[in-house]
Amino acid sequence: MSKPENTFSRRDFVHSSAVIAAASAVPVSAVSLAQAATGNDASPIRLGLASYTFRNFTRAQLIASMKQLNVFALNAKDVKDHLPMDAQAEAAALADYAAAGIKLHAAGAIYFAKDEDADIHDKFEYCKRAGIGVIVAGDPTVETLPRIEKFVKQYDIRIAIHNHGPEDKLWPSPLDVLKAVKNMDPRIGCCIDVGHTARAGTDVVKAIRATGPRLFNLHMKDLANFHDKESQVAVGEGIMPVRKMFEALIAIKYNGFVDLEYEIHPDDPMSGVIASFAYMRGVLAGMGYSSAAHA
Repeated sequence: MSKPENTFSRRDFVHSSAVIAAASAVPVSAVSLAQAATGNDASPIRLGLASYTFRNFTRAQLIASMKQLNVFALNAKDVKDHLPMDAQAEAAALADYAAAGIKLHAAGAIYFAKDEDADIHDKFEYCKRAGIGVIVAGDPTVETLPRIEKFVKQYDIRIAIHNHGPEDKLWPSPLDVLKAVKNMDPRIGCCIDVGHTARAGTDVVKAIRATGPRLFNLHMKDLANFHDKESQVAVGEGIMPVRKMFEALIAIKYNGFVDLEYEIHPDDPMSGVIASFAYMRGVLAGMGYSSAAHA
């Protein structure tokens, strides 16, 4: 098994270069080719990584991979030793990330299985210790939301409910989340998983525009077939309308992160991760932006 901290292979380099070239060929509209090539403007789209992508790898390997990718924004999860719930172990993880220049902006998915103050309190404390402002919530029930809302107000930490597609009886689409939270505190909103959203039959671009100020996080992936959960591919190799999604995010003045969540090949994800970031950066370059400052 190849390890993430290994130097890129020639195959990876060639693949990534080809992806960048293809992505840069996205129509530039009013942006000049020279601007597209140099990326004169800082990108309003901030790229990050969901640590679940490297769920089979240690924190040290995750950090090495992020440095190699030139990505320093992390959506951390309590998987392996990425961001343990235990306070002492969490502190050690935070020290490692700080030393590497990695900033944590979200945590999750975190599951709220109990409608109890103590359980919810512990999860908010976990994120408060890490300085994390967004909790990506996996499965809160409608009945639990008022209790969670109380902690949102107390901690001033946003809750982004993650949709999980047609198999999810609670939150198949971000539009289902919007219906449930529309009259709640404005810090309760959505984490749009674009793959699950498309599989739920919801237009991803329209969902981004509909969620607007209640969109706090976005999990990026790509699919070759919107009706097939097993058709995930590297971003740019499927049919996800990435440029239109970026345009919609810019239109709603989205200030969160686009976090790559590459769920396939968990024992050897690096090639697909490289290609995914190369494609997204290429799209941004084609739009006249530089992603270097954020990713």
